[in-house]
This record gives sequence, C-alpha cells and structure tokens, in this order.
Amino acid sequence: MQLIEQIEFEQLRTDTPEFGPGDTVRVHTRVIEGGKERIQVFEGVVIGKKDSGLRSSFTVRKLSHGVGVERTFMLHSPRIAKLEVIRRGAVRRAKLYYLRGKVGKATRIKERQTAIGQPPASQPQDEAK
Repeated sequence: MQLIEQIEFEQLRTDTPEFGPGDTVRVHTRVIEGGKERIQVFEGVVIGKKDSGLRSSFTVRKLSHGVGVERTFMLHSPRIAKLEVIRRGAVRRAKLYYLRGKVGKATRIKERQTAIGQPPASQPQDEAK
C-alpha cells in the first residue's frame, strides 16, 4: 500500500487555497469541445467538501436563470485551471444541503469576518527587543 500512497502523494495539487462550506468560489475549468480547449468559469457557494487525499472533491451550487445548478469537482483534477475564493461564509454545518430547499433571500450566508494582517489569536506575538 505504501507504493500507491506515494504515487498519489506525487499527484496532489499544492496551489489550492483554503476554503470550506459556505465560501463563495470561482472555479476555472478546462473544457475541450471538438479540437479546441477553452476555460469555463463556474461561480457559486460550496455546499460540501470531502477530504480524502487524491480523491478529494467539493460541490458548488449556483443559481442560473432561476434554476439551482450543482456541480461536483475533483479537487486535484488537472482539468481545474484555477480556483479562487471570492468571499468567506460563516456557517455552522459541514454540509449545506438545506440550501437546496431554499429560494431567494433565504439562501444568503453571512460573511465571516477576519482581521487583515494580524496573526490568529492562537499564535503569540513576539515583542521586539
């Protein structure tokens, strides 16, 4: 099993930003139509994330012309050209499947507030001497 784990470790992406459920992300994917390749952008709210090594995936939900559209992406897929986090959402669940039954303003998620340029509260600051 160690050989398989080593091969999977070499294929993991390292350029993915930290994100989680409730965050609004913009996923740039490579789409091949005929002989041409183009970039397609899918922007929406992350409603679920599954972390399992190379098989990690996440599901993004958006509204398109009043219809809810969900798309599941493999996190380490070479088809993903770029992944951007647009805004952070403050949620208290790991899976936001309840958003499927909501419409309009009921689907809004509060933004998570973080201090810019300050270290997290868990890390002590070193004083200059």
